[in-house]
This record gives sequence, C-alpha cells and structure tokens, in this order.
Amino acid sequence: MRIYMQTIADENQAPKFYHIHVEQDLFQGWIVTKEWGAQGSSGRIQKKQFANAEDANAEAIESRDKQIKKGYRVVFVEGNVNQ
Repeated sequence: MRIYMQTIADENQAPKFYHIHVEQDLFQGWIVTKEWGAQGSSGRIQKKQFANAEDANAEAIESRDKQIKKGYRVVFVEGNVNQ
C-alpha cells in the first residue's frame, strides 16, 4: 500500500508532503515507512516493523487519518486502502 498526501500551498510557504508506504520485508514481516517534510526538501523518514500485514495496514490507516485531520489531502493511493 502507498498513500501520498499534501497540504495546500500558500504564498508564504511551500506545500508539505506526507508519504506512507507498507511493504513486506525479506523475513516475512512488514514495514511501514513514513516520510514527511516541505515539498522540495529531503524530508524526514521513520520506519516501523510489524509481524503481520493487518497491523501494518492499521498503522498506515491511522497515520493517514491523523494527517487528514491536520489538513493534508490524499493525492495518490496505490494498493488496497478499504479501511
């Protein structure tokens, strides 16, 4: 699953981005990678490991919902995001 979000730009600052990516690792676990920052910057990255896909997807959906409450809008979705 991949979710890419942005804030709306205003005249004083560039839009911010928030990217969430869920993928299986080589050891049958799951990793949720979150990257965020100002558009055009390298941003910050955080990774969390999970034992199963359900927990990893729940973390991604929870992160998405928190960012939407902060004013981010979903721009791109890839994969199953039915929650």
